[in-house]
Amino acid sequence: MAKSISEVLAGHKAAAQAIVDKATAENRDMTDAEMKSFDEIMEKHAADVAAKERDEAMAKKLAFLNEPTPSPTQPDDAPAKSLGDHFVKALGSRSLKEPGTFAPGEFKAASDVQTVGGSGLGAPYGPLLTDVDKSFVHAKRERLVVADLMGSGTVSGNAITYPVFGVLEGGAGFVGEAGQKPQMHVASPTWVTDALGEVAGFFTLSDDMAEDLDYVVSEINSTAIYDLRAKEEAALLGGNGTSPNLRGVLNRSGIQTATQGADSVQDAIFKALTKVEEATDFTADGIVINPADYEALRLSKDSNGQYFGGGFFAGQYGAGDILVNPPLWGRKTVVTNAVAAGTVVVGAWAQAAKVFRKGGLRVESTNSHADDFTNDRITVRVRERLGLQVKYPAAFVKLTLDTEG
Repeated sequence: MAKSISEVLAGHKAAAQAIVDKATAENRDMTDAEMKSFDEIMEKHAADVAAKERDEAMAKKLAFLNEPTPSPTQPDDAPAKSLGDHFVKALGSRSLKEPGTFAPGEFKAASDVQTVGGSGLGAPYGPLLTDVDKSFVHAKRERLVVADLMGSGTVSGNAITYPVFGVLEGGAGFVGEAGQKPQMHVASPTWVTDALGEVAGFFTLSDDMAEDLDYVVSEINSTAIYDLRAKEEAALLGGNGTSPNLRGVLNRSGIQTATQGADSVQDAIFKALTKVEEATDFTADGIVINPADYEALRLSKDSNGQYFGGGFFAGQYGAGDILVNPPLWGRKTVVTNAVAAGTVVVGAWAQAAKVFRKGGLRVESTNSHADDFTNDRITVRVRERLGLQVKYPAAFVKLTLDTEG
């Protein structure tokens, strides 16, 4: 008997989780073969989910043919397009300040999403308080950010303990029959513990503003996504580690350093990429650069006056389409103010670092803060908890450019 689509999707999830669990149980990163299997499962899962959604959409369209007047509104179970849309859609016909009950699972913006109000199932509460898990609602991003370069994981505790590895010692070799096999391993790890940090903020809406739901959506998206992500990015890269701040990559003991010297900027960056591979055998996969330094590279020209990265109407010498922020040396390139002008950071980000998140990005609202109730105001709070793991500091190079050149 053929399996249902739900059983097939559950099988994908179980198979992928088994790969992750095996590596976790053995206290190691996933091998290349495991990563390949994991990616293949995820690709198959995505294809099956897309097919299921197409079938469901077709079934709904066929059902509408039998209705005298098609409904002009969007189906209630349609996925929210962004975090702000999810928050507002969860309200239904209610306002942000309306008392009542709001039970877990009452609104379904996407598969397995639950919004929770109060302290228990159907429990009464005062002003509406909605808790949204960001991992299910993906908002639009205008560019890559540092977290996109790193691995990701979840955590249930308040700190992360993990080993920090040094250089590779020994290695495989040819041996005779019954001969002693050489040991291959990295230098004895140092165990460290990094506490999670919380990045948060709040903004206030008037009651009149809250009635404009499109405005509420835009405020949540701009504040929750862009402002918090900017603070997160700065901490992941350069946080000083003093509580409650995270310790960023640039403040980790063991990272490599380099200077531009007599090289051009582009040559110095490539040599920094090579330093990663020489020290760790990892392939450097990302570059983080300040907008001013990237601008100088992007506007550089050859002896014929042609832009190396393509012109403002087309590619080099009119060939190909124009590229927006083309990557340097074929590596993912993050252009951000989180790194100071004159500093470029290269590394094997996906292998050497991982961002752990606890609970996702949360959005909560109340009119009981301070004197909000008597002044017809509503306070919206956004927050998330996260931690940074850097297992291989030597997989990063901080390159200092010649700012006088």
